[in-house]
Amino acid sequence: MDVLFQQLFNGLTVGSVYSLVALGLTLVYGILHIPNFAHGALYMVGAYITYTMMTSLGLHYVFAIVVSIISVGLISVLMERIVFHPLRDSTPIQHKVAAIGVLLFLEALAHYIWGADYQQMVTPYGQVIEVFGLTLTMQRILIVVTAIVAMILLYLFLKKTYTGASIIAMAQNREGAHLMGINTNKVAMLTFFIAGVLAALGASLTSPINLVFPSMGHLVILKAFVIIIIGGMGSIPGAILGGYILGFSESIGATYISSDYSDIIAFVLLIIILTIKPQGIFAKGEA
Repeated sequence: MDVLFQQLFNGLTVGSVYSLVALGLTLVYGILHIPNFAHGALYMVGAYITYTMMTSLGLHYVFAIVVSIISVGLISVLMERIVFHPLRDSTPIQHKVAAIGVLLFLEALAHYIWGADYQQMVTPYGQVIEVFGLTLTMQRILIVVTAIVAMILLYLFLKKTYTGASIIAMAQNREGAHLMGINTNKVAMLTFFIAGVLAALGASLTSPINLVFPSMGHLVILKAFVIIIIGGMGSIPGAILGGYILGFSESIGATYISSDYSDIIAFVLLIIILTIKPQGIFAKGEA
């Protein structure tokens, strides 16, 4: 039973990171209506900036994360202005090709700046504590608490503020939002900024228990796509729920089946859920 509870907590940790990344991806999907393949590269850049701030400038982990989320948020806005905004009236395939181009560019830039070697990010929150027979690290607790707080703040922002309501309105109908007087350009920029912040936050939180390397965003973004498809394309509650479903499934599956198949679980889960509910758990518009 202790093993089960231990894996449930590990699933909560992994699911929190998945949900953060998937939230940013689903917000951008709501604006562009295309999958942003470059989101995984933003995740990777966020980890590298945090790592560099700590190792080169000697910043504390928390301050390094703040620098990272602001920097990646601005990079995400720049990506929207330079790449996606000029293509706003183009076909979906052009958006997809552009997103892949940004992904390849950022990965090549990471190779050039930081090299291809795996890096280990050190955290000041590496203490191990015992709670009711569970072995927990402060870093994992920090991941869960920070992710949940971030998701609550995002929910309140989207539901309780005019700007947040504008994002939801634009995701539902861009032309209609424009006709209602919403500045769609500013909303798009803000949405990309939030997506970049969430990607950098997720990467910065999880990197101390994993590794930092140029292609680290590949598997994460694939799983984020699985999550938003499972949850319902464009659905914010679906992205959160899908992230935790996948996190728990992987942790329990790795323990009771085999850790060799943990990465396959996401795609098996995708097939099962879409067989039962093809539109995903939440239909778009329920966000």
